[in-house]
Amino acid sequence: MTNVLRPFLDRWRLVAVLVAAGMLATAHAFETFGGYAPCTLCLRQREVYWTILGLGLAFMVAVRLPGGPRWREATCWVLGLLFLVGCGVAVYHAGAEWKFWPGPQACASGGASVNAADLSAFLEGAKVKPPACDEAPWVFAGLSMAGWNAVISLILAGLSALAAVRERAKR
Repeated sequence: MTNVLRPFLDRWRLVAVLVAAGMLATAHAFETFGGYAPCTLCLRQREVYWTILGLGLAFMVAVRLPGGPRWREATCWVLGLLFLVGCGVAVYHAGAEWKFWPGPQACASGGASVNAADLSAFLEGAKVKPPACDEAPWVFAGLSMAGWNAVISLILAGLSALAAVRERAKR
């Protein structure tokens, strides 16, 4: 392990909380400033990061309580498992975007933009079409947002495992 990773692995719970907050902020920025409305699977991916953020904060407190240090390794494994869950949701979403498999039925293709005419039609009783899970609205270097989320989540799961192994070595 390089000296560069040690400070991050030694404070992995804090790093996980900061990364989760950063990923949520990035998703919110894409939504707010980029105009990318989240689909159902986008929101599921965010739920994983909210869970990581909440549990990470709880773990930061728990390991400082009497008897808490014995849980340091386990908390890293739990965070790693959550990052793997996030990776799984993101892979499922990316696969649905690229038509490798069907997405959820509640998330079929439909229009995602809203304008004054759409709002007027909605007020007159028209049906609302949510953003589609099976369309990749943003692609960079061949990967959609969901694809990048899968890559990042997999890397974070690996770093969580490294942090857990490092905690075990400290005993």
